[in-house]
Amino acid sequence: MVAAKAKKNKFTRDSDGLLDSTDYVFNEDGTINWRGMIKPNFLVANRQKTNKSDISELEDSQLIILLGGIKDLAQIRGFSKVEYSVHQATPEYACVSCRIEWLPNFETQGLPVTFESTANAGLNNTSDFGQKYLVEIAENRAFCRAVRNFLRVNIVSNDEMAPKTSAIPTAESGGQTSSTNATDPYSLLSNLMNSKNVALASIKNKLFKEGLIEAKEYNSVRDIPKDKVFELLGRLKKK
Repeated sequence: MVAAKAKKNKFTRDSDGLLDSTDYVFNEDGTINWRGMIKPNFLVANRQKTNKSDISELEDSQLIILLGGIKDLAQIRGFSKVEYSVHQATPEYACVSCRIEWLPNFETQGLPVTFESTANAGLNNTSDFGQKYLVEIAENRAFCRAVRNFLRVNIVSNDEMAPKTSAIPTAESGGQTSSTNATDPYSLLSNLMNSKNVALASIKNKLFKEGLIEAKEYNSVRDIPKDKVFELLGRLKKK
């Protein structure tokens, strides 16, 4: 009888927090090039921007990364916890944030780091059967966004993309306006601010103190960048 060989743990990390079994790509400044760590089989051409199929000929703006690629990057980077918070969930709109606790590595001076991103899914940015699973789609979008933003990957993920056309139910006597407002993040923010008794001036001052210089010039919630709107929705929900 031949003794079985001991299996090597491919998830063992060294003192820098890097997987022993993985070959890393580095930038000139010594940080990890996470864009370069994406396996080619997880990249496809963005058909909304190019007719070419050879990904080696395409710019990052013409590519899409599949969900499997996002999960692969997260696994390589290493995390201890993934948490989701549902801020809004209706038959027409869902807003979810994803918080990831990343393992320490040399890029974070050996300290664990938490990073959070927010995403939405509604009748205006989904289609077909996906409109029955808005919360699940929003969760995937938030996860993809959290991983991409933390690892500085500027290729949009497949799950984050809205279809070219989306079906927003219309009805006589103004049904379309009601449906659109229900999925409009700016309308949701305005309603939430009213219910929480939060003035626009307070929002502007807060954003300005956080480094958003142009916040001083905002005249309405619609002047706020959409990514900040989603962030504010999550923060105000917790207030």
